[in-house]
Amino acid sequence: MQGRSPFLIVANRLPVDRAEEGTWRRSPGGLVTAIAPVLQRREGAWIGWHGAPDERLEPFDHDGMHLIPVPLSDSEVELYYEGFSNATLWPLYHDVVAPPVYSRVTWEAYRTVNERFARATAESAAENAVVWIQDYQLQLVPAMLRKLRPDLRIGFFLHIPFPPVELFSQLPWRREIVEGLLGADLVGFQRPGGASNFVRLCRLLLGLQHQKHEIHLDGRVVRAGAFPISVDFGELDSLVREPHIIERAKEIRAELGDPECMLLGVDRLDYTKGIAQRLKAFEELLCEGSIKAGEAAFVQIAPPSRERVEEYGRLRDSIDRQVGRINGEQGEFGLQPVQYMHQSYGREELASLYLAADVMVVTPLRDGMNLVAKEYIACHNDLRGALVLSEFAGAADELRQAFMVNPYDIDGLKRMMLTAMRATPHDLSRRMRSLRRRVATYDVDRWAKGFLAALEA
Repeated sequence: MQGRSPFLIVANRLPVDRAEEGTWRRSPGGLVTAIAPVLQRREGAWIGWHGAPDERLEPFDHDGMHLIPVPLSDSEVELYYEGFSNATLWPLYHDVVAPPVYSRVTWEAYRTVNERFARATAESAAENAVVWIQDYQLQLVPAMLRKLRPDLRIGFFLHIPFPPVELFSQLPWRREIVEGLLGADLVGFQRPGGASNFVRLCRLLLGLQHQKHEIHLDGRVVRAGAFPISVDFGELDSLVREPHIIERAKEIRAELGDPECMLLGVDRLDYTKGIAQRLKAFEELLCEGSIKAGEAAFVQIAPPSRERVEEYGRLRDSIDRQVGRINGEQGEFGLQPVQYMHQSYGREELASLYLAADVMVVTPLRDGMNLVAKEYIACHNDLRGALVLSEFAGAADELRQAFMVNPYDIDGLKRMMLTAMRATPHDLSRRMRSLRRRVATYDVDRWAKGFLAALEA
């Protein structure tokens, strides 16, 4: 076991991206922010794909982390990642917002890649090591790994929703997925409902006995629980106090023509995010005359996502047409009601956008958590700003002082957007103070420590 790691993170992707000069840079995103410090403190390793198909790399070190690449072929990226992970599991786990594709070919690719991750982990783990497996792409790994290395302490965390039995039962390989997850000692979910759905499945599908959220299997106990993920509150709170961020926020509003109200959406371009619904609500408010083009501006940031998956290509074309129609019919000379950016932005620019926005519109049709909502709150130490939040986001369990909406109810969404736009400074500061207290207390560090403490208990 010499040279092996006592602590391992296993995820579909490594926490780095290639830089232009052939070097590496740390990836943005909540998962990397949450786990990288834990990995560095424990002198552990991260196992994952490095992002380039048909390329094999030796393990390497970056930014105080030991990284172990797992290779994927171009065919496996298409079948395992774009296919089974994102055309089957993703829509199924998000309330079948889009129809899942059930293919035996993509399932076989998923199983093959999960086996490769399990073998790489077994070979890299020290005796009695702690292994933390991440997300829906690797749900078979816990059981495969336990078979190879029964000495390990294995945790699994699902970052997306876990569906009720009635939906999950559609999956032809439902038993294999549940048995895969049961290889872990602790299975974590974003919401209590996800943990309850999983325990119920174990009873109905496999006939397993349980006490509350402890499942009894082969002489051991598998625990299921809710561990809502969060953001690095302190880092964001400090960032938006920087003079250049404050100045950039002012510039953004000036570039929009200094509207009375700036509304903002920040989402990957995904059919689960409710982008079309919020734009429809904004369009109708303009058509009715409830707001005017110069009075309010809507900025929608939507970085590209999984563009080789057919459903995502159709969504991109649909949103493009919707934005064009709104600006063509409701715009005035020099004033476009919707600013639509189909590209990624760095952390500092996003922080400036959050700080500039009067109303943050977060309207997913279903979401495991939604960290954008928490990032917006962390960026408003000025205690102004309003969060319009879908009740179907995991964050809705915690952020009770947001302006809650059902994104399927366009009239209700319109009313709540107007309410948020016209709220008094006193109401906004009262709500934001409560929201910030919650996010500051239950930050990303507390999430990681809480899960690992439960796993190692």
